[in-house]
Amino acid sequence: MTNQVYSLSICARATLDMHSLNNEGSEGTQIQTRMVDIVGADGQLYNVNAISGDMFKHIQAEHLYHIARNGQGLPLCAACQVFDANRISADSEYTTLIKGKSDVEAIDLMLKRCTLDDIEGNLITADRSTPRKSVVEFGWVVGLPEATKTDSYFHVKYMTERGEAARTAVSEEEARKANLGQTPFHRPASSGIYAVVSHHEINRIGFNDISRKYAINEEGRKNRYKALLESLVYTFIHPKGAMRAAQLPHIVAFEGAVTYTTQVLPAPTVSPLNAAYLEEIQCIASALNKLHPGAVHVERFATLGDFAELMQELIETSSPFAMTV
Repeated sequence: MTNQVYSLSICARATLDMHSLNNEGSEGTQIQTRMVDIVGADGQLYNVNAISGDMFKHIQAEHLYHIARNGQGLPLCAACQVFDANRISADSEYTTLIKGKSDVEAIDLMLKRCTLDDIEGNLITADRSTPRKSVVEFGWVVGLPEATKTDSYFHVKYMTERGEAARTAVSEEEARKANLGQTPFHRPASSGIYAVVSHHEINRIGFNDISRKYAINEEGRKNRYKALLESLVYTFIHPKGAMRAAQLPHIVAFEGAVTYTTQVLPAPTVSPLNAAYLEEIQCIASALNKLHPGAVHVERFATLGDFAELMQELIETSSPFAMTV
């Protein structure tokens, strides 16, 4: 029997070494890594390295874009076909079509025309200000205080700058010395165990929140659901971000749980900043299953390979929940 998934969550600990996926900018020749203040499971304040949820959502959206472009029958608006950050608001044909239309009609047309706008959300800014809430939700990916460290490493960039000395040099050696400059700078790299939480409102794929009706058919919703789950796998197999040309992250470990529900209730999440998060998730699931028998499913994984196999099985054996409309 095929499960209809209403809500799906991922809670995991990811071990990433020597990465610099998310930075705050630079000060002089020092690149500033992103640090946040958190309260640990012991109730104490800590300052730790973190990767923003915005970064991971962008990673997932880019993977979804490539899946949609790969000939799987997933529509994209003209702007999303070139991965325009403004999405359908930059699609001139769409903005012309919705002139004089109601917000319900504008959202319906958006959902029919574009997979990315449906799943990732958007704010329609052409002739109105109408939001489409994202199906996908990512929390900050936060380093465990006792197991995460950021260091700064010295680098030198060699530059050639032609000046008067180079132009008036009387020998090749003098010209070479005059052209050679050095710019020292410091580049951060972080290593550690990171807490990951994400939640996905599967039931809302193709759903118009204003009219409370689905704008696309069941087959279209199922295709988008499968693409979403596939994009989540790629998000953790290949996390994109800053400075990957020379600091591609070492993905050492990925372990945690995927929770999903087959009735109208949210898939539970507990932050992996709590060492007992897996036991807490199981306890919540047991309690909810007493209220709604068989509604909450908890699938643990110990490796990135286990996670990929689990998601592959969900792709092949489940479908998106359809709310009564």
